Amino acid sequence: MAAAEGSGPGGGGGGGGGGPLFAGLADVSISEDIPVEGEITVPVGSRSPDEDFSTLDEPVRDTIMRDLKAVGKKFVHVMYPKKSSALLRDWDLWGPLVLCVSLALMLQGGSADSKDDGGPQFAEVFVIIWFGAVVITLNSKLLGGTISFFQSLCVLGYCVLPLTVAMLVCRLVLLAGSGTVSFIIRLIVVVAMFGWSTLASTAFLADSQPPNRKALVVYPIFLFYFVISWMILTFTPQ
Repeated sequence: MAAAEGSGPGGGGGGGGGGPLFAGLADVSISEDIPVEGEITVPVGSRSPDEDFSTLDEPVRDTIMRDLKAVGKKFVHVMYPKKSSALLRDWDLWGPLVLCVSLALMLQGGSADSKDDGGPQFAEVFVIIWFGAVVITLNSKLLGGTISFFQSLCVLGYCVLPLTVAMLVCRLVLLAGSGTVSFIIRLIVVVAMFGWSTLASTAFLADSQPPNRKALVVYPIFLFYFVISWMILTFTPQ
C-alpha cells in the first residue's frame, strides 16, 4: 500500500512525498555570466531594391527628373527604332502630350479669329492626332492585338516625334522663302520623317498582332501619319 502511494501523482520523481512536481525549481538561480539576451525576429529572404523603392517620400524634383529621363529614353527608342519592349512596358502619355501640343502650336498659322489662316487651328490638330490614335488602337484590339489600349496610344504618340522634327525644319525653311526650292526641301524632309514614323510605330506594334492580320493594322497607321504629314507639307504661314 505504501509503495502504491509512493508511485502516485505526488510521489514520482524520486521523493518529495506529496509535494509539487517542480517544487525544486524555485531554488534554481541563473549565473550572471550566462547571457540571456538575443533577437526574436524571424529572418526573411532578402528584398530587392524595387520592393523597397517608394515615391511617397521622394522629393518632387527627383520625381520630375526621373520622369523626364524616362521620356527622353523613349524619344531615343523612336529615333533609333528597333524591337524593344521598353516603350510598351513603361508606357506613359506625357511624351505624346508634349509632342501633340508642340506640333499643334507650330501648325497654328495665325490668330483664332483669322479666316485667312494658312494652317489648321490648335484644336483641329489636337483632335485629329488623338482621335486617330484612338481609332487605330481600337482597330488593333478588334483584330486581336495583345497590347493594352494605353500602350498602343503611347507608341503612336511617341512616334509623332519625327514628324514634329519635320515641322520644325519646315518652319525654318519657310523663313527663307516659299519658292520651288523651299517646297522641294520640305517635301524631302516630310517624306523622310513620314517613313521614319511609320517604320518606328510598326516596329513596336507589328509583333503584337496576329501574323495574318498585320497588313490590316499597318494600313491605318500609314493613313494616320500620312494625314499629319500632309498637314505639315501644305502648311503656309499667314
